[in-house]
Amino acid sequence: MTRVRVALLQAQSGIEPAANAARLVEAVEQAAAGGAAMLFTPEMSGMIDRDRERALAKARREEQDEVLAAVRAAAARARIWVHLGSLAVLGEGGKLANRGFVIDDSGEVRARYDKIHLFDVDLPTGESWRESAMYAAGSEAVVVAGTPVGTLGLTICYDLRFPGLFERLSEAGADVIAVPAAFTVPTGQAHWSVLLRARAIEAEAFVVAAAQAGLHEDGRATYGHSLVADPWGAVIVELDDAPRLAFAELDLERIGDVRSRIPVLKHRRAIRRIDKASVN
Repeated sequence: MTRVRVALLQAQSGIEPAANAARLVEAVEQAAAGGAAMLFTPEMSGMIDRDRERALAKARREEQDEVLAAVRAAAARARIWVHLGSLAVLGEGGKLANRGFVIDDSGEVRARYDKIHLFDVDLPTGESWRESAMYAAGSEAVVVAGTPVGTLGLTICYDLRFPGLFERLSEAGADVIAVPAAFTVPTGQAHWSVLLRARAIEAEAFVVAAAQAGLHEDGRATYGHSLVADPWGAVIVELDDAPRLAFAELDLERIGDVRSRIPVLKHRRAIRRIDKASVN
C-alpha cells in the first residue's frame, strides 16, 4: 500500500502527567477511529513544566512512566502505531532525558531517541531558555524500519535547525522524518514553516511535525501550526494555534518520484573542512 493515513495531535500539555496521559489515550482512540495507521504527538507530551524542582519531582524512569504505560496500552487496544514525540524521563546524573518513543500496534516500544541538540538561547524578546540545565543531550541518530510509513527518522524540536542530522537520517533510508516540537511563538513565527519545508526538500522525504500549541499551565506559550510537508516541500496539512487532532494522507510513491527527478541523495559528496587561509 502506497497511501497511508496518519494523525497528528496538536496538544496543550500541562504540568500533571496523569491528565496529559488521559488526553493522549483519547487521541489514540480518535486516531484509530479516524482510520489512521499511525499517530504522531508533540515534544513533551507527558508534561510541560519549566519549574525545575516540580518537574523533577514528577518525572519517572522510563519503566515507571505512567504516560508511556498508558499510551502503550492504548496503542495495543486500538491496534495503531504511535510516535510519542517525547517525554521527560529520569536519566543519569540527576538530569532528565527528552526522549521520543515509537510504539507499535501491539504496544511494544520499537525505538527510542534522545534529543541531541538542546535549546540554550537568549531571544530578542527577553525570553531565555537553558534546556541543558535540566536535560542531558542524546548522541545517536535513530531510524526505524517497518513502520506503517516505511522507514521513520526521529528528531525533536531544536534538532530542526541542524540539517546534518537530517542528512544522516535520509542517508539511512528515512521515508518520513518526525519533528515533534514545542516551538516558542517568536521563533515559530519566524522560522517554523520554512525550516520544515527546507528539511523535507533536502531529505526528499515527508516531514511530520506535531506541535504543542497555546498558553500552558507553567506560563509558557507555544506556537502550534503542526504541519506535514511532502518531499517536494508542498504543505499537505497545517494547523493554526489551537489544540486539536488532524489527519493527513501520505502518498509514499511521491518519494521515489521526487528522488528520480532531482537525485540529490545520489549526488551528495563528502566535503572536507575548510582551512582558513591567511590574508596578507
